[in-house]
Amino acid sequence: EWNSTLQTFTNKTPKVIILAPTRELAIQVTKELSTYSTNKKLNLLTVYGGASISNQIRDLKRGVDIVVGTPGRVVDMIKRNALNLKSIDYFILDEADEMLNMGFIDDLEFILSKTSSNKRVYLFSATMPKQIRNLSKKYMKNQVEIEIETKSNIHTDLIDQVFYRVERSEKTRALMKIIDSSNFFYGIVFCKTKSEVNKLTSELRKNNYEADCIHGDVVQNKREKILQNFRDMKIHILIATDVAARGIDVNNLTHVVNHSLPQAIETYVHRIGRTGRAGNKGTAVTLLTSAEMRRLSVLEKTTGFRLRKEELPKDSEIQEKNKSKTFDEYSSIIESKKHHSNLNLANELMEKYNPQDLIAALLYKANFKKIDKTSDYENDNDNKRSFKRSSGKDRRWGNKDKKSSWSGNRDKKTSYSSRPKNRAIRHNRDN
Repeated sequence: EWNSTLQTFTNKTPKVIILAPTRELAIQVTKELSTYSTNKKLNLLTVYGGASISNQIRDLKRGVDIVVGTPGRVVDMIKRNALNLKSIDYFILDEADEMLNMGFIDDLEFILSKTSSNKRVYLFSATMPKQIRNLSKKYMKNQVEIEIETKSNIHTDLIDQVFYRVERSEKTRALMKIIDSSNFFYGIVFCKTKSEVNKLTSELRKNNYEADCIHGDVVQNKREKILQNFRDMKIHILIATDVAARGIDVNNLTHVVNHSLPQAIETYVHRIGRTGRAGNKGTAVTLLTSAEMRRLSVLEKTTGFRLRKEELPKDSEIQEKNKSKTFDEYSSIIESKKHHSNLNLANELMEKYNPQDLIAALLYKANFKKIDKTSDYENDNDNKRSFKRSSGKDRRWGNKDKKSSWSGNRDKKTSYSSRPKNRAIRHNRDN
């Protein structure tokens, strides 16, 4: 169907416009399109904020077949008379409900008003809010709605779904305990708002966790660097909002953590589906307050999932695990003989100090320090430090409060759809 639209390469004006809510998703869509155009050389252009608009306009003037972009940047380019959509044959809107949540509805109306009436429209959305449905009725003729079940796309047999019941003020401390009790933690922690993301990231960093975050206010070059560091496993903890995490494609995550319970069940399904991929097992952790517990039965009934209740590990259990990790780490170093370059310095130190004091000092420097069990992960005045995690980095326990962002009680009918689905509306061209 696209062959006739794109048969004359390269088009001076685009024939296809695809809108995505975030830069990451726009980049991912472009990447996927490039894999499908191996036999035909399509000129693709991704436009988004945070990158040079003059460079994007220059590339557009050279001729483009398909433009993939975020609404804000597309609006800017239209207003500069750089992007002409009068000749497009296909208008594709991805993640329509997220567009609405991000306040893009006016931008979408503006962009649609600049397109030809003789086009095909494809609208994809996990849910179908009233405003999105009204938008489709206004700009689409002879609608065909397609609903696709998503439950079968999640390999729940590979995902261990657990929940911990904690107080609001204990969520961050509980997260630190979960991370430290894990044999290995490489995961995404989801929060509902940018302010929650910033606060949690700050708390983890203050306690010497290697964590970073992404959300809509993170500038593009920094965001790309953070994501690359995460993919390269230079950082093991990424805190994110749902929208900012769209387009992140990592198959070997060990954990997904719901630090804040999402408003919609579909969002929960999307979150946990980021682990348990490519045949790897994963763990989906949800932190629930007493007020949030009532949502659990609704979630389980709607999805068919069963979340297992777990108790937070005790300090003594984490301490024993840390000892075992330390023995394993040092044994591995010695067996691999990676330490040989330091033998001369070691001999000099042993001539001056007895071996027991020397090893204890090295452990202290590595921030291996026995937990004060009376503190229960609280950051006391002595700045007591915990042990290393598996990556060998150190952290201190903190007692900063992290409050849940669940706001009010919502009626089940308005909070959740009857089942998690992907929805697509297709519009057929009137000849």
